[in-house]
Amino acid sequence: MGTTTADDRTELPARRTEPGSRWAWMLRVLALVAVFAIIAWARSRQVDIPFKDPHGKLFRGKLLDTAELLLAAVVIDVVVRWLRRRRDGVGLWSTLRHRWTPYRVVMILAGLVAYFVVYLCYRNLKSWDVFNTPRDAMLLGWDRDLFLGHSPAVLLHDLLGQDLAARLLTDLYESFSWLVTIALVAALAFTPTVRQAFVFLTAAMWAWILGLGSYYLIPSLGPFHAAPAEFAGLTRTSIQSTQESYVAQRDHLLAHPHASDAFAQISAFASLHCALTCLIFLMARYYGLRLVSWVAGLFLAGTLLATVYLGWHFAVDDVAGLAIAWVAVQLGKVTVFGSFRTVPTDTAGP
Repeated sequence: MGTTTADDRTELPARRTEPGSRWAWMLRVLALVAVFAIIAWARSRQVDIPFKDPHGKLFRGKLLDTAELLLAAVVIDVVVRWLRRRRDGVGLWSTLRHRWTPYRVVMILAGLVAYFVVYLCYRNLKSWDVFNTPRDAMLLGWDRDLFLGHSPAVLLHDLLGQDLAARLLTDLYESFSWLVTIALVAALAFTPTVRQAFVFLTAAMWAWILGLGSYYLIPSLGPFHAAPAEFAGLTRTSIQSTQESYVAQRDHLLAHPHASDAFAQISAFASLHCALTCLIFLMARYYGLRLVSWVAGLFLAGTLLATVYLGWHFAVDDVAGLAIAWVAVQLGKVTVFGSFRTVPTDTAGP
């Protein structure tokens, strides 16, 4: 098959471990998913509302869309690796078989399903958070104290204006879902070993779980609802329509909790837009992707501005989101590797 390359060596250490150890660590990941699912089930019984997947968008739709994108990424991954090694006489089919072994395929697909189970539970638990009393006044006070009596949103409006910045930050804010999906797929498809890929996957799970906990710790709707006058001067974009829709969803769920279409999406503390974007930045640094980390860092800075500027989040929500990201990455490493070590000796690549 030709000489051994760096791509070959990334998977060889895993083969030298005991057979059971290649699967045992997955039990910690599955335990995390199972415990969170049990908590969601218990909350469902408490509020007497069954799990919902509106129009199949939270589990089935997202799983299929992500799987399709992952398949495209796998093709790119295999072709690029083959082009690098074809001078050594390595064929395309042998590259595919070596890179995407049955072990890797099964683990990646299992991880993807587990991730969306967590996401489905998160979205349902977030919906049921509306039954808790909002504490926006407290968060509004914290923001005022932090900025010496001023509103951070108004300060940004004065600094950036309320037209072009509103349009640009709206586009950036609404690209969040695609950013997370692309980052997840890239980690699963291109990371050298399965366990290294699962650090991102599991850290993202932890981010959703910790974020959900923060919603219940301090229920809130956001500054656009608590102080609407501060955002009245912004150029109208799709953001205002979405905010109005979220409030209407909340009111509908509170008025008709057992209606089949009753499902809420609004919670402010903490900002998971900031948490997941910061997590992507931290994971890019973890994987040693310098250029990607710079791009992610710039996107994170824009997200921090957008969440406050557009009224989705209080400034303290963003601070909490950054903290969640750091904790989630550490818990991701512990869950997958059993320690805080950056790269365990049994899966270390070149």
